[in-house]
Order: sequence, then structure tokens, then C-alpha cells
Amino acid sequence: MIDTLKKIQLQKLLALGALILLYAFFAIFGRDFVSMPSTLAILSRSYFVGFLAIGVTFVIITGGIDLSIGTVMMCAAVIGGLLFSRLGVPLWLCLVIMILIGTTFGTLNGLLVTKLKLPPFIATLGMMMVSTGLGSIITNVQTQTFPLPLGDGPNAWFARVFIRSGDIPMGVFFLAGYLIITLIVLKKTKLGRYTYAIGSNEEAVRLSGVHASNWKMIPYIISGFSAGLASIFFAAAYFVMTPGTGQGFELDAIAAVVIGGTSLSGGVGSVTGTVIGVFIMSVLAVGLVSLGLAPPWQVFLAGVVVIGAVFLDIQRTSRANQVKKEK
Repeated sequence: MIDTLKKIQLQKLLALGALILLYAFFAIFGRDFVSMPSTLAILSRSYFVGFLAIGVTFVIITGGIDLSIGTVMMCAAVIGGLLFSRLGVPLWLCLVIMILIGTTFGTLNGLLVTKLKLPPFIATLGMMMVSTGLGSIITNVQTQTFPLPLGDGPNAWFARVFIRSGDIPMGVFFLAGYLIITLIVLKKTKLGRYTYAIGSNEEAVRLSGVHASNWKMIPYIISGFSAGLASIFFAAAYFVMTPGTGQGFELDAIAAVVIGGTSLSGGVGSVTGTVIGVFIMSVLAVGLVSLGLAPPWQVFLAGVVVIGAVFLDIQRTSRANQVKKEK
């Protein structure tokens, strides 16, 4: 456990150092990068992906994966928009239903992985397709809307609570609060200890008398719940949602998790490192725009960064296993 904590602290420091260096590079060579519009762009790109990334961190620490979070987020958002704009359901209730939709998909993912013993990749890939199709079927492939931040009508509270406070996106404050809660869960609770233990050696956890499958299911539920939360802030940021979309956001989230130091082999990781990874991705995207590079370069360089992060993780894991064998 001590070795695991040391690895987590080192990886967080490396990720933070990379973020600082990346920001300094764009501040020197980018055009108007150090400005309020650029800062707001970085924050706006970060918060709903941050919720997805924090949730999937729990899953990846167990050695699993969740490819459905992006489409689950969009499915929840479009169904919530349909309930609000077409059926007249109270807005507060729509938000609750959106979280429940995400949590339901997370629970189904957990059941497929732990009870039916499907590989996480296959189970969540299938659920990605299910959520994409379900959102399109229920909404009849029609775009859905949420309240715009205009006027003082009965739903004006939505803008004040979820959209902006002055120029700062409210999602950033909610993300900070969620980070603190999940940090406590991972560090101070039995769930956190078992999450790391399952990722390190699930068989040892099972042999110790713990119902490993039950504890392994909870991270998938957390991932789905996080996708439900993300759907609220996505709706608050974009107002108009298109059914059948959402693919790609899960890759942004997983990339941020890997860049933040969470090992794809399980057993090592932190939500703090994940949030740093989210901001690295956002700084990279906004910074490349400040250099005048086209969007394809953003995707290309983000892929290079992810490959590099995975390669470093593999090297660390190989060295750690070699040391264990020598001992």
C-alpha cells in the first residue's frame, strides 16, 4: 500500500509538472494565450469531461474500462431535454431523471461485468451502442433543448446554478466539490481500499473472504452516476443536444485519466491526477489554437501524448515487476 501511495504521488507530480510546462510553452509562443477568453475556454472545455474522467478513474483503477460514458451522457441529456421541452416535466425533476439514467447504465455495466462475466471492453462497448440507439429512439432523432440563460422566468435558476456566475462557468465549482468527495472516498473509505486492492490482485481479495464482485460493481455505478452529472453540465454548456452523438467524449476522459497517472493495468491512480490530466488536455487544445494550428493537429498531438503516457506506464509496471522477481 505504501508503494502504491508513492507511485500515485510521483505520477501526480509528474502530471502537474507537465501541465505547468505546457502552459508556460503556450504562454510564450501562443498568441493571446494568457488572457481571460483563453482561461474561460480552458475551464469550459474541462468541467463536463472532468466528471466523466473522475467516474471512469474508479473503473480503470480496478483494471476495467468504460467506453459507454460519452454516449450515456448524451442519452441522458437528450431524454432530459425531451421531458423538459416537449412533455413539460419540471426542470428540477428532469435533472434528477438524467442522473438516474446515467446511474442505471452504470449499474447495467457493472452487472454485465461482475455477474455475467463479460469482458469490460465488450460489455461497455455494447452499452455504448445501446445508449446511442435508445436516445435516438426515444427522441425520434430530434434535437432537444434546455433553457437559455436569458430572462427571469421560472427556470432562470438553472442559469444561476449550473451555467455561469459572472464569467466563470459554475461547472468548475461543482467539479471541484466532486473532486473533494471522490478523493475522500478513494483515500478514506473501505470502497477506496477495495477498489485499489481489486485492481492490484482481485484473486487475493476474493481469497481473503471479500465479495470482490460486489465491490467491483460499485465503480461502474459511480462511472454511470458521473456520466449523469456530466449530462447536466453538458446541457448547461450547449443548450441544444443531438441524439446519436456523444462518441469521442469517453476517449477524452480516458486519455485524461491515463495522462494523470492512472495505470490501465489497475491498482494505481488518483482522481487528483485525473483532473490534472483533464486540464492538460484542455490547455493543449486551447494552446494549439493560439498557435494557429488546425483542429486535426489537436487530435493528432493528443493521441501522441496518450501513447506516451501509456508507454511510460508500461515501463513503470515492467520495472516494478522485475524488482519483485529479483526480490
